[in-house]
Amino acid sequence: MLSPGSGNTVIKSKLISRRMFLLTAAKTVVLVGLVGRLISLQINQTTKYKSLSDKNRFREWKLAPERGIIKDFYDKEIASNKPLYQVHLIPENAQNLNQLFVRLKGILNITDKKISYLKRLINKQKPWEPVVVSDNLNWSEFSRINLFLHELNGVEPIVSVSRTYPDNSSAHILGYVSQISAKDLKTKKYLKDLSVPGMAIGKTGLEKKLDKDIIGQVGFQRYEVNAFGKRIKEIQITEGQIGKSFKTTLDYEIQKYANELLEDKAAAVCVMDVYNGDIVSLVSAPTFKPNAFVHGLDKDYWNSLIKDGKKPLTNKAMSGLYPPGSTIKTLVALSALENGIIKPQDTFRCKGKIELHGEKFHCWEKKGHGIVNLRKGIQRSCDVYFYEIARKLGVDRLSETAKEFGLGKQVLSDFTEERSGVVPNTKWKKKFIGQNWYIGETLHSGIGQGYFQSTPIQLCLMTAQIANGGYEIKPRIIFENKKDYLKDYLDFKSKNPQETLPSELLVKNLNLKPLFKNQKNINIIKDAMFSSSNEPGGTSYRHRIENPKYTFAGKTGSSQVKRFTEAQREAEVKQTDLDYKDRDHALFVAFAPYEDPKYAISVVVEHGGSGGSAAAPLAKKIIKKVIERHDLRKEINYSKGGSV
Repeated sequence: MLSPGSGNTVIKSKLISRRMFLLTAAKTVVLVGLVGRLISLQINQTTKYKSLSDKNRFREWKLAPERGIIKDFYDKEIASNKPLYQVHLIPENAQNLNQLFVRLKGILNITDKKISYLKRLINKQKPWEPVVVSDNLNWSEFSRINLFLHELNGVEPIVSVSRTYPDNSSAHILGYVSQISAKDLKTKKYLKDLSVPGMAIGKTGLEKKLDKDIIGQVGFQRYEVNAFGKRIKEIQITEGQIGKSFKTTLDYEIQKYANELLEDKAAAVCVMDVYNGDIVSLVSAPTFKPNAFVHGLDKDYWNSLIKDGKKPLTNKAMSGLYPPGSTIKTLVALSALENGIIKPQDTFRCKGKIELHGEKFHCWEKKGHGIVNLRKGIQRSCDVYFYEIARKLGVDRLSETAKEFGLGKQVLSDFTEERSGVVPNTKWKKKFIGQNWYIGETLHSGIGQGYFQSTPIQLCLMTAQIANGGYEIKPRIIFENKKDYLKDYLDFKSKNPQETLPSELLVKNLNLKPLFKNQKNINIIKDAMFSSSNEPGGTSYRHRIENPKYTFAGKTGSSQVKRFTEAQREAEVKQTDLDYKDRDHALFVAFAPYEDPKYAISVVVEHGGSGGSAAAPLAKKIIKKVIERHDLRKEINYSKGGSV
């Protein structure tokens, strides 16, 4: 018989046994879990943790590709590369960003403003994405960073390459490079795998046009670091590929020369081979410093550029729009001849003005030019003569001829800066202005005013196609070798140096199409241009060159900025009496040598007044320089199959 307390003892014993069992089971479960975890860590996740370990031990870095070189026609480098020393920062590798920036400030002397910018940038990016702390260090700064690198966790010193330009003479046509923006990454698919911190891409000009081919391929560098993050061993390096290099048709010496002549002006120059369309020179003034854009533009310099009334950032040769003025008279006359409106000997009397529907249309010569035929009309640039021709011709037929000769459309392809201009006609006005055309506007068009808008490169193309006998050419700025390109032409000229090239040979060798019906008409225009530059009374006679090697045939022009009032005409106010901004733009187009045309030129001087006084003297100097270098250019073309 159990004692009174024995039942409780048994119950307690059973409870203890049950608890011991549960505790043991729990311990077993925990143990199994721990073992399983260890097995998982040692076997299943070895790769993961080895990777994390390697991440601490090894680093990988993208190497910016080297851009291809841009050269002039004579293989002078006009856009090249130089070594670049940078400092990058990977935020996730930094122990304390604030302390790190304090240390960097002491070493590199970076400003608080720059530090604030970097912090904002870091907050926007992923922690593993590097940011550029300093983009263009000198060797002393770069050495100091490497000396203290063991104290700078997350900091990476980088040796890269940077774009550089020998001078500013070709700034507008070459363009410039600058760092990749977020917009660039979204809009340019070819940058997807190329983005490297601090890498620059083409923003304007040839740098932008050629960017996809010239930018190159990214390289990679893998190296081992110690506990302080200092490099101790290079593991692997995959060299990037330099981008494709390009040879242009530009003559660097002519570029420099023209730029020097235009130094204090707002102006543009274009020089073109009249047969193959090679752009020998394309200069806009004032220019700018393309090197200043490579590493981030100084605020003061940027403000000076955008506040400059002469607009140094505008490529005036390709995007400057000007009424062609009297330079268009060559096409007005040609169109009238082609359409049978006039004959060369037909005359009009210029009394200094005409009236039409109560409106007065003035000639630049107040007293008039008297009896004028086509040759004298171009030579003296008689406005009344061309009012009469334009009235008979009509704006639509004039428009058709102007477009055939290159006005109203882009001359070069894939340049976002180039503008098309305006060649007005009845349909154009109805479409864009919503009004009918009236006859007075035709008269204005006949002297290149009114709605007409053209670029200097278009005027150069127009002149080149007159010079070559009226054949269409395709201007180019990237040189391409074409063997036997002009074999028949060269053979013919060597045997018949004084004769005009038969049209069938020209068409055959250059694959050019005629822009006119009767070749005699183009010769009439060329002769009239000769008289304008080389005979007394011609508007550019003062600037003639009598040496037949350099003799040019040209046409002056003025683009009206502000219309003269009747009171100003009566007072005989001159352009020099006006405020600078109210003066006409001065224009001049020409080709040379006259007997055997090789090059065409256009010059525009903003607010220069008269084309004969402001633009023609510049063209004279540039033409002489170009022809002096022709033999050298011809020698290269003979060997590589280019132009004459």
